[in-house]
Amino acid sequence: MTQSPFRTYPFIETAFARRLQAKLHDSWDNRSWHLLVADPGAGKTTAIRDLQKRAGGRSVLAVVAPKNIEDEQALGDQFFSALGVSLKGHWRTRKPKLMGHLHQYGTEFLIVDDAHDLSMPHLMLLKEVTDQGKLQYDHLLGVCLVAAGRGNTIPLKEILDQPEPTWLQWRRRLDSMQPFCRVLSHTSEEVREILATLETVFQPLLPQLNLRRWTSSIYDWLTQAPLDPTRSGRVTMDNLMKLVIAALEWSYEAKATDVQVSFLERAAEWLVLRHDTLWIIDGAAPSVETNQAEIPSPEQADEMQAGQVSSSIEEQKIPPSVSTEQAAHAPSRKKAEVPPATSDKCTFSGVVQVPLKRFEESSVARVECPGCGRVWTLSPSGGVLRFKSHDKRKTNTPNAGRRWARGEGETDWDVVGGD
Repeated sequence: MTQSPFRTYPFIETAFARRLQAKLHDSWDNRSWHLLVADPGAGKTTAIRDLQKRAGGRSVLAVVAPKNIEDEQALGDQFFSALGVSLKGHWRTRKPKLMGHLHQYGTEFLIVDDAHDLSMPHLMLLKEVTDQGKLQYDHLLGVCLVAAGRGNTIPLKEILDQPEPTWLQWRRRLDSMQPFCRVLSHTSEEVREILATLETVFQPLLPQLNLRRWTSSIYDWLTQAPLDPTRSGRVTMDNLMKLVIAALEWSYEAKATDVQVSFLERAAEWLVLRHDTLWIIDGAAPSVETNQAEIPSPEQADEMQAGQVSSSIEEQKIPPSVSTEQAAHAPSRKKAEVPPATSDKCTFSGVVQVPLKRFEESSVARVECPGCGRVWTLSPSGGVLRFKSHDKRKTNTPNAGRRWARGEGETDWDVVGGD
């Protein structure tokens, strides 16, 4: 099986990468110490690797914190390996030489990725080595610990807040103004910037690729609660690339010239609604079923709206948002001369009369249509919850699970099911 052409691409200088690298450069220039925190999947490791490549030589030394090995030798061996120094000999004889090697190779800045995995012995080794550098070589080192964390959590702070002299000294080495920093992921406009770059990268494979018109839909999908549990309103690079690459691969296999909205919606559904699904692999190898005759022309694609694309799962669907760019450039129906699709539309659509505070406090995002019983996953848009126009549910199977529901003819919405 050949590798997908969409799985290899150059480094993309995202807004997050610029923010993280700017702080790393500041620490490097001033030889200051910081603990930087960012969301899992934000793109920390990729940005660190790019900075190290551009730095050249061994002036910047980046290592990954050891996993499940708490002794100091595990971290020390990481530094020796990064320097290209042999690991032969006992640790007790190699340890005193570590700072000498850092001085010899002109190392100025240490970065420890996945710093949330560091143990007390690891932190003590960092203090001991840098103290030795200052005392014996008059060699100052900048240090950045880059950790993964959500919300307002500060990894390692419980260790650094201990009253023992070692940790008081360690804490004193941190920058006096900005010891702990959170580097935020991407806003909607920054997502648009990334999509524009991806258009340039992948247009040789999909000549008419236009991802930016789906910016608002992609942003709405990727800020759903399962992917943004802290409701930060920010999109991580990992989630964005998973959604876009999957949709591009399926569109390419279907011999389309642009990304298809149906594949974008399918990828979003898998990420948001099925991120914990256990897939059973049996029989023939899985494949994406596509029908080339169903791929619309560019004129028809511009007229399609994401809300008209049906998902394979009727009871759980992500309500797509149609981007303003697409609406602004959509041609008239008379000019396109495409016959209107006949569908059995549900009579209910519009605003769901649930106070936003009550909706958010319930932690329940699924809402049952009082007209046909179809269940949607909704998120506030413009300060309200809204049902889009949709086809009637075609099954009579009773809905299960916790959801917001309102009886036909009633006015009050309540959380039901899952008792």
